[in-house]
Amino acid sequence: MRIALLESYYGGSHKAWADGYKRFSAQDIDLVTLPAQFWKWRMQGAAISFARLLDSKPDLILASGMIDLSIFRALTYRHLGDVPTALYFHENQLSYPQNRRQGHGWRYGFINYASALTADRIYFNSPFHLRDFMEQLPRMLKHFADYNELDSIESIRAKSQVLPLGIDLRRFDQFQVQPRRDSPPLIVWNHRWEEDKDPAAFVRSALQLADEGLDFRVAITGESFGDMPAAFQRLQTGLPDRIEQLGYLGSFADYAELLWRADYVVSTAWQEFFGVAICEAIYCNCIPILPDRLNYPDLLTEELRGKCLYTRDRLSAQLRCHLRGDLPVDLNPLRAKIAEFDWRVMAPQYDAELLALANRH
Repeated sequence: MRIALLESYYGGSHKAWADGYKRFSAQDIDLVTLPAQFWKWRMQGAAISFARLLDSKPDLILASGMIDLSIFRALTYRHLGDVPTALYFHENQLSYPQNRRQGHGWRYGFINYASALTADRIYFNSPFHLRDFMEQLPRMLKHFADYNELDSIESIRAKSQVLPLGIDLRRFDQFQVQPRRDSPPLIVWNHRWEEDKDPAAFVRSALQLADEGLDFRVAITGESFGDMPAAFQRLQTGLPDRIEQLGYLGSFADYAELLWRADYVVSTAWQEFFGVAICEAIYCNCIPILPDRLNYPDLLTEELRGKCLYTRDRLSAQLRCHLRGDLPVDLNPLRAKIAEFDWRVMAPQYDAELLALANRH
């Protein structure tokens, strides 16, 4: 089967997903991509570009969610006819936080809604994401004055399912190193340096626990898109001798070795639809300390939720218990669960699902 995979934001986790599926799929995957920039324009204009760039007729279209699929189908119906179309949501703009520079309201969320109506099948990368999308749809539609089309939500729900993100986890294996048992515990924070990841909450806890005399080191990595957050500057000033890494690691080998050496991985995020960085760290034997929200509870085994999830403003308390050795963790069952997201497991599931979709049409 020939699949045209349309990725309008070909960078970061979107690129890793597209490349990973192409590499590990048994199907013939043609990547049609646009650079990872100008996301608002991609949401609106990528459909026009893809209608021009797709110069042959595949057996199936798999489109990442940053596209107006309704426009794409309108422009290609003569050429593509009834070729089945699947939509994969990495994120959605109905609940994605809008920062202070933005004020676009429901504009891009409505594109997600129209695209979902257009698709033959809709895939979400996590159970949380599917629940979140269905909860946000009526909020948006009720915002409009009349003809809210609330009944359309059920038609979207009926053709939606969870298809977890594939991750190339086994590439970490060749860089495995043994952690140094004579060193203080190493805590990793490995997220984008943006407000929705709440780096200030992590820094507050680190400073508090250091003031209490607890021994640990910190490593902060992840992509940066501007100036260093003020919180990290405070960390540099307050705990200069405890910082093992502060900044993006351009070498995958260096990043992998850092995770294998680390003891804990922490998230303070308020926006996260899956949690790739956390999965990578868990695979590398890091004990996760995660907020009890978003997709994080679904990532963990039931046995570890009480030990590894913290409620609002309880990060310091949870970390304190771990650093003192009060919460021993058997990580093996969780690592086995996370290993199921490896592309060698997920690609056959993608193939089977998409082949069934094509056959139904």
